[in-house]
Amino acid sequence: MRLFWPAVLMVATSCGLAEEGTLPVVTGAVGSKPVVAIPEGDPGRTSRITVLWEGSGRRTVPGDVVLADVDIRRWSGNQPYLSTYDANHPTTVVFDGRQVAETWRRSLIGHPAGSRVMLVGPAAEALGTEVPATGVSPADTLVVVFDILGGYPPDARLVGRALPVVPADLTPAAPPRTLIDGSGREIVAGAKVVVQYVAASWPSRLVVDSSYRKGGPAAYLLKPGVVPAAWLDALVGQRAGCRLAVPSPGEEPRLYIIDVLDTITQA
Repeated sequence: MRLFWPAVLMVATSCGLAEEGTLPVVTGAVGSKPVVAIPEGDPGRTSRITVLWEGSGRRTVPGDVVLADVDIRRWSGNQPYLSTYDANHPTTVVFDGRQVAETWRRSLIGHPAGSRVMLVGPAAEALGTEVPATGVSPADTLVVVFDILGGYPPDARLVGRALPVVPADLTPAAPPRTLIDGSGREIVAGAKVVVQYVAASWPSRLVVDSSYRKGGPAAYLLKPGVVPAAWLDALVGQRAGCRLAVPSPGEEPRLYIIDVLDTITQA
């Protein structure tokens, strides 16, 4: 899936549009932080979901783990509230039967990867369950822009491959090791990678972190300070579909096994 789109995004479809001229205007390329202009007037009390751009990737389906960048701002004063673009870390939305806002389900399920979807509604309906409600009241209107990276089965793995196992001879001092060569797009610095991983502590070699335990794949921006330096050194230049053994030395050494399911180039 690619996220290269025109700079100005047009409204494609809308659900529950109350009156013309009461929706924000969103500009900027999908895959980059959106620029949101809030119009004058009453935002209304009904949550509205609008597809601003329809992508060309796989359509998300019920049961998927959905990876997305999310930008949230208050209608009043167009004040920024939260943005995964500022945090350099896309969110992972796991639809596993636990409570997830219905507005988020409607915004994220049934849309192709590469889509940009806007949700406008009261905070009581527009905030995801994992988003802190600090500084807003339930009646405050929020504007939420989702850039959908993709949907993946919770147990997504490299095709035809068993679950990853930490090699018995891997130590924190060892160089990165390619366990399976990838054949997809090349991974470049600054791209986002969709991965499944396990992390073992050293010297106990006990698994202390795992995307499988957290519900499914996660997306990371390959940028210094965002991911461990060892990840950058090992992943850049590889191709999607690879499996890497990546030692990460330091105060708390880790042994990572990383399956790269996809790579997404920044807009």
